[in-house]
Amino acid sequence: MLSIMPLCWLEHLSLHNETGLDPPDIRVRAVPGLVAADYFAPGYFVWAVLIENLAKIGYEGKNMYMAAYDWRLSFQNTEIRDQALSRLKSKIELMYVTNGYKKVVVVPHSMGVLYFLHFMKWVESPPPMGGGGGPDWCAKHIKAVMNIGPAFLGVPKAVSNIFSAEGKDVAFVRAVAPGVLDSELLGLQTLEHIMRVSRTWDSVISLLPKGGDTIWGNLDWSPEEGNSCDLDKKANAQLSTGDVNFNHSDGTRGFRVKEPVKYGRIISFGKAASQIPSSRLPSPDLKELLRLRSSAGLSLSCGEVLTEYDEISRESIKRIAENKAYTAQNAFDLLRFVAPKLMQRAEAHFSHGIADNLDDPKYDHYKYWSNPLETKLPHAPEMEIYCLYGVGIPTERSYVYKQSPSDKCKSIPFRIDSSADGEPDSCLKSGVYFVDGDESVPVSSAGFMCAKGWKGRTRFNPAGISTYIREYRHKPPASLLEGRGVESGAHVDIMGNFAFIEDVMRVAAGATGSDIGGDRIHSDIVKMSQRINVQL
Repeated sequence: MLSIMPLCWLEHLSLHNETGLDPPDIRVRAVPGLVAADYFAPGYFVWAVLIENLAKIGYEGKNMYMAAYDWRLSFQNTEIRDQALSRLKSKIELMYVTNGYKKVVVVPHSMGVLYFLHFMKWVESPPPMGGGGGPDWCAKHIKAVMNIGPAFLGVPKAVSNIFSAEGKDVAFVRAVAPGVLDSELLGLQTLEHIMRVSRTWDSVISLLPKGGDTIWGNLDWSPEEGNSCDLDKKANAQLSTGDVNFNHSDGTRGFRVKEPVKYGRIISFGKAASQIPSSRLPSPDLKELLRLRSSAGLSLSCGEVLTEYDEISRESIKRIAENKAYTAQNAFDLLRFVAPKLMQRAEAHFSHGIADNLDDPKYDHYKYWSNPLETKLPHAPEMEIYCLYGVGIPTERSYVYKQSPSDKCKSIPFRIDSSADGEPDSCLKSGVYFVDGDESVPVSSAGFMCAKGWKGRTRFNPAGISTYIREYRHKPPASLLEGRGVESGAHVDIMGNFAFIEDVMRVAAGATGSDIGGDRIHSDIVKMSQRINVQL
């Protein structure tokens, strides 16, 4: 029924626009158990390959558990509505007791990495906000946390998804078939409906870039500057000099770009605005726009509101797009202007800054618990934390935008400029600037905390928990017979990567990070981390 009624399906995926919980008369819940995420669809594995391999070394239902949760909700709301955090705590405690008091190995993926980071703070915090496990709960119950494709510091594409319901895939479709998504004849308004639904999901805010310009760069600087956009050439050059644990690539290998890409400009209106000196850019005055919006009230000239853009004047939309560039810092003001309901609701559950003083009692609030720059790891010195992720795949980092040609109501007024391309081997393709990553998460977001933020005894890791980086260089399948490949570094396909599976199996069988070889680094994550100036 739902397959032939897409609007009904979207309605059931939506949450309440004010509470972020269930809308009236609709309840959708996560499927429990291993079947919740073994396959996304018949033949398309997610966790299935790892589950099958763990079964070969003795894992089964009594000692392996899939912690399914409703990924649409804010993390704290999964506890309020479903008691998901309490259930996870009880399950870990039960597995610990029934398996000879052996500590568990936790393997979260993608957003689940942030969810479990939130859990570790929740479980040790006192009720009613926390789980009441006490400060030694993690030390007692957890051996290792093996984070797969970790979006610790967020992803830039979360900005474009909220701003215009787009990413590189939509930009590519517009480039090769410009009329498909925008056909007035069909009247599908696909992106508008996606935007309306996704802006009810508070969890999307957890993926926005954390750390502001300090982490992601400003109008003139970014930690990735100077890196090659030809990742195949870079990988071949590294192979010719041998694999080493730490990549000390420099300009002599020919990786440098002639003109450094200004990745810190996460959103630029026009290709020129993404490249010209910052002194020639007009300064965005979003504070004034926010003030005008809050004081002017709504002028609903569009009748029924499909997206929040229908509540914004055309003049305000033009002011946003007047050849301006936005960094991670002021992109939040931009999103507060174009998506005020989502941002007001969700920012009560998530924070994206860098803590000045982690001993300040305000950081006891749950809104900080999923931000590694605003919370401390638990006091568990024997626990290990792994950052496991793919490298060698172009990954979205910043965007060139333009105003949409249509000025009609019920349409998204901004879109990625798919006509914006750079020179051959450029980082700019179809309006998107790319960096190294796993196709979804840039290397800097996946690896910084293990490379620097948590390395040794820092204010974010006061117990000195050991951290390890294990990178998997992407190698696409040689033929269709290999399916999605056994050496993939892609964000989801890495779950079938043989080297990754071996690492997880060895740790699950009792090995330590040192036993499996310590850090294995192919990217420039160490140099990027050195460029990021965060007080440790």
